Amino acid sequence: MQSPGAQRGPVGILLCAGFGRRFGGDKLLAPLADGTPVAVASARTLVAALGQAVAVVRPEQDALQARLAETGIGLLVCPEAEGGMGAALAAAVQRQGPASGWVVALGDMPCVAELTIRQVAGALAGGASLAAPFHQGVRGHPVGFAPAWRSALLSLTGDEGARALLRQHAAELTLIDVDDPGCLQDVDTPQDLVGLSRHGR
Repeated sequence: MQSPGAQRGPVGILLCAGFGRRFGGDKLLAPLADGTPVAVASARTLVAALGQAVAVVRPEQDALQARLAETGIGLLVCPEAEGGMGAALAAAVQRQGPASGWVVALGDMPCVAELTIRQVAGALAGGASLAAPFHQGVRGHPVGFAPAWRSALLSLTGDEGARALLRQHAAELTLIDVDDPGCLQDVDTPQDLVGLSRHGR
């Protein structure tokens, strides 16, 4: 842990500006088995792991903004998010200003373990350029970006987010083997809510 006077580590960015078309409604407000909305669970874990985090939302997502505000996460209302995940991420990095890195998480992945997020942040603090968890050989989320990627993140557009960047620079990606199925589990359809594993929370 860095001293209070220093930059405290990477900033968490929670992407919550999608439209949820495959879900057929606002999936981020859909309740988990314990009644917690999907995005609220994601936000709580990111804040608990990193302390400093912001959620990117569209201007019209009033109900979601209200629920997220209860978690202590910062809110970044982002008209640019209409342009897709890449545009939302670029806007978040721009508005946050210089940072010691970014840990980018998805609002529709409520089962990622706090330890997994801490491990990604720890990899960045240890000098990793890019970092992500792997579970059973599959890359999951969140993904960590060192400060050197700021310009690349600012140039993102469209709905692919940073996937192309990760493909192009796979050799620079630090892989963290985790016992966390939640790092692979997203919510795209109502059926995805069934049997979610909140392992290690």
